[in-house]
Amino acid sequence: MGSNQQEVWLIENGGGINQNQKGSSLNMKHHGRTAHNMSSSSLRKKSDLALVSKVPCGFLRNLLANLQEVFLGTKLSVLFPAIPLAIAADSYGFGRPWIFALSLLGLTPLAERVSFLTEQIAYYTGPTVGGLLNATCGNATELIIAIFALNQHKIQVVKYSLLGSILSNLLLVLGTSLICGGLANLRKEQKYDRRQADVNSLMLVLALLCHLLPLLFQHSSASPWATDQILILSRASSIAMLLAYIVYVFFQLVTHRQLFESREDSGDDGDETADSEEAVIGFWSGFILLVLMTLVIALLSEYVVNTIEAASNSWGLSVSFLSIILLPIVGNAAEHAGAIIFAFKNKLDITLGVALGSATQISMFVVPLCVIVAWIMGIRMDLNFNLLETGSLALAIMAVAFTLQDGTSHYMKGLILLSCYIVIAACFYVLNSPLINQGGNGNNSEQIFAS
Repeated sequence: MGSNQQEVWLIENGGGINQNQKGSSLNMKHHGRTAHNMSSSSLRKKSDLALVSKVPCGFLRNLLANLQEVFLGTKLSVLFPAIPLAIAADSYGFGRPWIFALSLLGLTPLAERVSFLTEQIAYYTGPTVGGLLNATCGNATELIIAIFALNQHKIQVVKYSLLGSILSNLLLVLGTSLICGGLANLRKEQKYDRRQADVNSLMLVLALLCHLLPLLFQHSSASPWATDQILILSRASSIAMLLAYIVYVFFQLVTHRQLFESREDSGDDGDETADSEEAVIGFWSGFILLVLMTLVIALLSEYVVNTIEAASNSWGLSVSFLSIILLPIVGNAAEHAGAIIFAFKNKLDITLGVALGSATQISMFVVPLCVIVAWIMGIRMDLNFNLLETGSLALAIMAVAFTLQDGTSHYMKGLILLSCYIVIAACFYVLNSPLINQGGNGNNSEQIFAS
């Protein structure tokens, strides 16, 4: 640990380091980082604490050092001003499309910093608790946006945004990563561990089954109570999916951890990796900052949900396009960029862990959890995502499964996946577009928000 970072750690944790703490630090260093942690760390940068270390007051010095690590320790720090601008725009009644755009920009660095803070907390709690934090907070932005949309009975927005996150991870992120990795490593053989990809693919197939059955039930049943039956089926399926996800987390963190740990290559990145595996802020500082950032994400998510209709009408884009295409791209930009960076370095296991892991977490945890939360709130949300949306999901999962079946990669595979995403994006661009349909009167938004 560097001298400045060690000083910050000592201030918060109360003095010297005994032998037990040394052993604990050594264990933390080899605890095995997840692909999400590795992906997020690619966008981080070292903070120069020389100026902060000259502050005479120990408490103030520790506070400033932690804040500097959080707000300046990322390459996305230039986007933080969008947060106060979004709050000011809402307070002073600026145009609602501006509030929507600024809120989206503000969510981008916050999502990366949440990943950073959960990783910092994991250094003190151990790999198991850290893995659980990552398994539940890895897609906190999507979950918070979904809950606010549910609270306003905008069920289709919830479904669209979650579907978009799955599609962007499977097709956009993975496709772009394979293209970049293939072109950057033309003379190298690109291989990855198929076992992790197989487990995630099976989980995605189970999620697809739970989405298909309500749709098939709707088209095959002539019962006047079909809607109620679909709702019961969806809730039962959601409980089964959550139980399967709990077992998946146990499988990932306990019994088969070696399949999911990121294998870091020695070489030019060795020093950077070593530095990134040291805690730079204390436990309680990390916990408090994580809570505060979650509250800010909640505030910006509320802005996004409240202004998405106005942005749709102002920009001439359908709500379905904004929710399925724009929201996931901006909200997960940091994680997506990290996956592409590691593909450039020919570390496809990390890239696959990010893309497939996020898609699995959303489909098997966030989606069924939203159904259960809606059930508690008295809202009738089911797993029937309609024919076009479910068909797009099915084709995306099939395309990825075929792409990953042989354990090798090249840029042509990535091109196919990215092309699939572009075609799906074009489909939702023309679907219910305010400018294309009905001469631009925007009446389709009311149907989008119907519960």
